[in-house]
Amino acid sequence: MKGLILSGGKGTRLRPLTFTSAKQLVPVANKPVLFFGIESIVAAGITEIGIIVGDTKDEIREAVGDGSKFGAKVTYIEQDAPRGLAHAVMIAEDFIGSDSFVMYLGDNLIAGGITSLVEEFQELGCNAQILLAEVPNPEQFGVAELAEDNTIRRLQEKPAKPKSNLALVGVYMFDRKIFEAVHRIKPSARGELEITDAIQDLIDHGAEVHPHKVRGWWKDTGKLEDMLEANRIVLEAYDIPRSPLRMGTNSHVEGRVGIAEGVELINTRVRGPAVIGAGTRLENAFVGPYSSIGPGCTLVNCEIENSIILEGSEIRDIDGRIDDSLVGRNVKIVQSESKPKAHRFMLGDRSEVGIL
Repeated sequence: MKGLILSGGKGTRLRPLTFTSAKQLVPVANKPVLFFGIESIVAAGITEIGIIVGDTKDEIREAVGDGSKFGAKVTYIEQDAPRGLAHAVMIAEDFIGSDSFVMYLGDNLIAGGITSLVEEFQELGCNAQILLAEVPNPEQFGVAELAEDNTIRRLQEKPAKPKSNLALVGVYMFDRKIFEAVHRIKPSARGELEITDAIQDLIDHGAEVHPHKVRGWWKDTGKLEDMLEANRIVLEAYDIPRSPLRMGTNSHVEGRVGIAEGVELINTRVRGPAVIGAGTRLENAFVGPYSSIGPGCTLVNCEIENSIILEGSEIRDIDGRIDDSLVGRNVKIVQSESKPKAHRFMLGDRSEVGIL
């Protein structure tokens, strides 16, 4: 088998952060979301991986390289514009060749990886396997309606009135029949080649498509709330390493806290689960549970909880706790004259905010 990771798209739901950064490289527990997908595919024994890239191709290439650091060989496949998941499959046909493959959306996370799912697909010998999860907002996803015998009755992309609450998870397994389907279907009303239409076409032409209901957690990290929830989930389960740190008097580290090299704590309390990136300095600060502080950050006279702060950011002299926030790279947040008691931020890279 081969792997196909979709890492194009514009990340509109995470703007302004994604005006300057690929959404798949926003970190969860200080690791880019995309890396979790690559590692899951490699752990399943798949080492030939194609990555679909778009406008952020240079950034993706720089982060992933040739794949050798993951134990994989990576081929980049350029998509001129976001034309739908089925279009991504279409342009990957030469790379896939005669192999079956797993398609993984680069901004998705799934509990426990995909090894058992790949094994199930291979044992079943079906033409396709789709993953389904119960969601409270199915109208925002591709939706599957199942018959009583657990076969797929119908698939629809973001229906206004969903027939079920079973959403398609962003991991799919296919054999070569999917290429026949993507060439047969037409663009949807939104002008894209939908993977749901392609899978429905497989079913209509007598192919065997197996549905698998996901029992653990799964997250599509396309929105702020989902990023923060994914960060919480991963920190809860993550095997967090701790390097030696410079810890002054009146500093305390409680619970599971991942600490990279060169971290300095001065009169600071860190309460896990949390991770602190290399070279970060915390002074007169509190970092609460479910926080990921990137490398090279400076936090002085402030409190952070349940937030993701990216590399190189500086936060100083903030009254009130920063909570439920995603702050981009090299952001500067400083206190101005007035002092509100609560703050909530979603900031793009190189922003500077003065608190009024």
